[in-house]
Amino acid sequence: MSFIAVRTAARRARGRAFAPVLKRRLSSVPDKEYDMIVVGGGPGGYPAAIKAGQLGLSVACVEMRGALGGTCLNVGCIPSKALLHSSHIYEEAAHGFGPHGIKADNVRMELDKLMEHKTNVVTGLTSGIEGLFKKAKVDYVKGKGKITSPNTVQVTDMDGKDAGTMKAKNIVIATGSIPAPLPPVPVDNSGPIVDSTGALALSKVPKSMIVIGAGVIGLELGSVWRRLGAEVTVVEFLDRITPGLDTEIAKTLQRSLTKQGMKFKLNTKVVKGEVAGDGCKLVVESNKTGNQEELAADVVLVSIGRIPYTEGLGLEDVGVKMGPRGMVEVDGELRTNVPGVWAIGDCIKGPMLAHKAEEEGIAVAETISGKHGHVNYNAIPNVIYTHPEVAAVGLTEDEAKEQGIKYKVGKFPFMANSRARANADTDGVVKFVTEAETGKILGVHIVASNAGEMIAEGVLGLEYGASAEDIARTCHAHPTMSEAFKEAAMAAYDKPIHF
Repeated sequence: MSFIAVRTAARRARGRAFAPVLKRRLSSVPDKEYDMIVVGGGPGGYPAAIKAGQLGLSVACVEMRGALGGTCLNVGCIPSKALLHSSHIYEEAAHGFGPHGIKADNVRMELDKLMEHKTNVVTGLTSGIEGLFKKAKVDYVKGKGKITSPNTVQVTDMDGKDAGTMKAKNIVIATGSIPAPLPPVPVDNSGPIVDSTGALALSKVPKSMIVIGAGVIGLELGSVWRRLGAEVTVVEFLDRITPGLDTEIAKTLQRSLTKQGMKFKLNTKVVKGEVAGDGCKLVVESNKTGNQEELAADVVLVSIGRIPYTEGLGLEDVGVKMGPRGMVEVDGELRTNVPGVWAIGDCIKGPMLAHKAEEEGIAVAETISGKHGHVNYNAIPNVIYTHPEVAAVGLTEDEAKEQGIKYKVGKFPFMANSRARANADTDGVVKFVTEAETGKILGVHIVASNAGEMIAEGVLGLEYGASAEDIARTCHAHPTMSEAFKEAAMAAYDKPIHF
């Protein structure tokens, strides 16, 4: 062996010998005082940290998962969208592409490849955030943070050992949320009763699935497994799906999902759930009659919402005022009642949405740096990524009615839209709710294959106080799905052209 080869081998050996020591050193926290420490590296926390770094603040982010991006990126928004898109492509291929004249034989889904794609997407994006942290000079600390005073965070490393205490002038709580439990149906993601995390990682396609809860998560993940071959039944306590959505829009979505094969049991309470053999059994009860029946399925998905994740943060000991279900109470500038302690995202009031958390994260960083941070909560869009998608922003017709507002409604169906007809994808409608006297946009609601993209125009209109006429007099390219948006705006103040 040459001298160079020996020297190279020796260097590698030294590297291996000292690697554990180096790892231990990196797991201890930096001995400095920061302008801001963010506890939680999810879609609220990591943008807050990056923005603070961009504004010249010294900032650190403490994240317990071992990967940045929070629930959204790791076991929520991103992996579910990967599965939704892949399963939609599979369903079209397996059952024919409608009237397009395309047929394929022996179409099969390789579930392991689908899951591999999902994992690769998540890994690529989480590592990308680490690169953004370096660019913004954010210190990334892996471990669980506990607030021990208004200016200190104690960190427990990934091995459960005390890594030391960090100091900061400001602490931002951005710990997100976790799936809400349903006591009669205990979740065990290694078994047949799962929550959203477990439903993203099933090892095989179940023959049957019961989804408890007809909200966003249940309908999206139920759609994934129905497309892949499962018989899906959704059990909902209320007498409608998607509570909070405009009633007319919710009914439109339910019709589409029912047509696709999804079954619904509304006004139904889950009394009990248990594992039975390789599957599970539920006892459900009608809210109307009180009659009970037993349902069986290979997999039960419990998706009844989410609750703030604030347990073990030490907030009560520091004196942070808490609300129901562990929610942190904040003022209009996202400050808690303890000076220097702030909170954003799912752990405070408001819709549990990644983009809402991001807006709050940027706003809190701006406020801490001496600028004016602001979030317009009336212009936060909400999207359900089924097919068709549903997107909404602003007031529903129900809310306008409840508030005694004099309003007008303008609607336009995609059945009358030329691009939707060409695509053979005509399920859905655009609905405007406007102020009767001025035409000012109060809310926009869309059911369409690309509703999640199209809603941005409605958000922009609300943000700038536009009227329906402003939208209607704006030229939209032809032929596009967005022309339905223009025509619905026309219907709100005058008459549409094509319907």
